[in-house]
Amino acid sequence: MEDVKQLMQIHYLKYASYVILDRAIPHVIDGLKPVQRRILHTLWSMDDGKLHKVANVAGQTMAYHPHGDAPITEALVNMANRGYLLDQQGNFGNIFTGDPAAAARYIETRLAALAKETLFNPDLTAYAPSYDGRHQEPIVLPAKIPLLLMQGATGIAVGMSTSILPHNFEELLEAEIAILEDREFSVFPDFPTGGIMDASDYNQGRGKVKLRAKIEVRDPKTLVITEICYGTTTESLIRSIDEAAKRGKIKIDAINDYTAEKVEIEIKLPRGQYAEELIQALYAYTECEVAIHSQIVVIKDDLPWETDVDSILKLHAEKLQEYLRIELELERDRFKEKIFAKTLEQIFIENRLYKNIENATSYEKVHEIIEKGLMPFHDQLTRIPHYDDREGLLSIPIRRISKFDLEKNLSEIHAIDKQLIEVEKHLKNVKKFTIHYLRGLLTKYAKDYPRRTEITSIEEINMRAIATRKMTVGFDPSTGFLGTKVTGKLSFECTNFDKVLILFDDGTYTVINIPEKQYLQTDHKKVVYVGCADKKTVISVLVKDPKSHFCFAKRFIISQFILDKIYRYFDEDLELQFISTQPNVKLEIQFIPKLKQKVSKMDFDFNETLVKGVSSKGIRVANRGVKKILVGKNEGTA
Repeated sequence: MEDVKQLMQIHYLKYASYVILDRAIPHVIDGLKPVQRRILHTLWSMDDGKLHKVANVAGQTMAYHPHGDAPITEALVNMANRGYLLDQQGNFGNIFTGDPAAAARYIETRLAALAKETLFNPDLTAYAPSYDGRHQEPIVLPAKIPLLLMQGATGIAVGMSTSILPHNFEELLEAEIAILEDREFSVFPDFPTGGIMDASDYNQGRGKVKLRAKIEVRDPKTLVITEICYGTTTESLIRSIDEAAKRGKIKIDAINDYTAEKVEIEIKLPRGQYAEELIQALYAYTECEVAIHSQIVVIKDDLPWETDVDSILKLHAEKLQEYLRIELELERDRFKEKIFAKTLEQIFIENRLYKNIENATSYEKVHEIIEKGLMPFHDQLTRIPHYDDREGLLSIPIRRISKFDLEKNLSEIHAIDKQLIEVEKHLKNVKKFTIHYLRGLLTKYAKDYPRRTEITSIEEINMRAIATRKMTVGFDPSTGFLGTKVTGKLSFECTNFDKVLILFDDGTYTVINIPEKQYLQTDHKKVVYVGCADKKTVISVLVKDPKSHFCFAKRFIISQFILDKIYRYFDEDLELQFISTQPNVKLEIQFIPKLKQKVSKMDFDFNETLVKGVSSKGIRVANRGVKKILVGKNEGTA
C-alpha cells in the first residue's frame, strides 16, 4: 500500500508540474503558453507571405505539441481574435455574439507584421528538443513587446490559477518608455469588446475592475446597447435581461439583437418607463455591469510567480534592453566581418596575390602561399585571416577579379563603416536606443490599436434609487387582507422591486412579492408584523416558555430568504409576548410572586442584546418566572 501511495504522489507531482509549466500558465518573458508558442513558431517556419489553411497549421504544429488538432485550432482562433499576432481570412467566429469559428479547413491565417518584427530572432532564441525528439522548438520567444499584458491570459492549473487582463498596446509601450526614463507611469486594462471601465480598484493587477456596457438613448422609447462587457456575449447579456424582466426587476416591451460586426442590441421601453431609469436598472440587475478580478500568476525561472503589472513591465523593459544589446553586438560583429572581407578581397586582388599560386604543386601549398602573401598586410585587417577566409579568396571568380572596382569597394567599406559607427554609438547608450526602438514601434503600429474601453469612475448603484415606481401597501388587521388595493390602519410605502415580510404570532414568517390583494390571517395565527423586507430592519422579540415561565429576548435581521417559503423566528413550544421594530425598546418585566421574594420586577433594555441570526434562541431575561410585561411609555409595538 505504501508503494502505491508513493507512486500516486510521484505521478500527481508530475501531472501538477506539467499542467502548471506546459499547459495553463503563460511565461513571463513572451507571455505565451506552450501551445501558443508552438503555433507561432510553426507559422514562422512556414511563412512565405501567403495565407495558410488553419487545418494545415494545426497539423504542422502537432509535430511540436503532444495533443490533438482541436485544442491547437481553438488556441489559434483565440489568438487571431485578439488582433495582434495573426492575420485572418474567413469566419473566425464573433467575440461579441460568441459564435464559433468555421471549420479549420475553411479559414486561413498567417503571421501579422507586428509578430514578425518583434517575436522572432534565432540568434536570441534558446531551443529544446520537441516531445518526440525529432525537432527543436523555442523555450521562449524573444518578444520585444509586452505580449503578456497586451493579450491577457486565463488559466487554471493544479492548486493555482491566473487571470491577466488585456491592456492597450500604445499605453504599455509608453509605460516602458517611462520606466526607461525613470518617470512614473500607470496602465489600465483595455478590452476588445469596449465598454466603460472603472479601474480605481485595479491595484496594478492585484484587484478588480468594474465594467459597464455602453448604452445609448436612441429616442425616448428606445435604448441601444452598442458595446458589451468583456467576458459576456450578446446572447448571455440578452438572457440576463430576460431573466431580470421575469423577476420583475426591470420592465421592457421588446428586445432585438442586430449585432454583426458591431454590437447593436435594441431595447423597447413600455408605457410609463423612462430611459434613464431603465439604464440604471440594467446596470444593477443584468450583465450590463460586471466586475472582473485580476490575479497575475506567470512562469519565471521554471517556477510560478505571482506578481503585478508594474513588475512585469519593468522586467520586460530590462529584457528588451538585453535583447537589443545582443542584436547590436551581433550587428557590430557582422559589419566588422563585412569590412574585413572586403578589405581582404581588395588586398588579394589589388596586390595580385593570386599570381603567386600559379606554380603551386598542391592545395596545401596554395594556402601557404596566400598566407605568406597576406602577412605584410595584417596591420590593415581587424584580425588575422584563417583557413576559411583563404578559402573565400580562392573561390572568387576570375571575372570578378578582372572587373574589380577599387573605388566602388572603398565606397562600400566606407558606407559599412558609417553603419558600424552608428551601431557602436547605440551600444554606448542601449537605454536611449531602446526608447528610440519603442517610439519607432509606436509610430508604426499604435494607430492600428486604439483604446477601446473608456476609463471613468462608476458610482455604486443604490438599488432603491433606481426603483421606477413607488406604491402604498395596506394591511387591514380586521379583515386580514394585504395589498396595494387594500386600505387599512397599517400602510407602508414600497417600490416595485421590494418584497413584503410578514411575521405571525405562532413564530412563523414568510416573504412574498407585493400583492394587489391577498388574505393572510387564519383562525390559528395572526399577523404581528408586516413591512418591506429590506434586510436592514432589526426586529426585537420577547418569547415565553409556558412550562417554566422563563422569558427569552433576541434581536435579529432577516437577511436571507426564499420567496413564499415558511420559516420560524422562534420555536413552536414558545409563546410570543412582545415584538417591535422600533429602536431603543425598553420593557418592565414583572416576576411571579414567591415567598420571601425581595425583587418583584426589573427593567429590560433591548439595546443590551446583540443582533444575531433569526434562528438564535435568544438570551434568558431572568432566572425567574415572568408574570407580566409592560412596555415603556415612549415605546411602540409593531
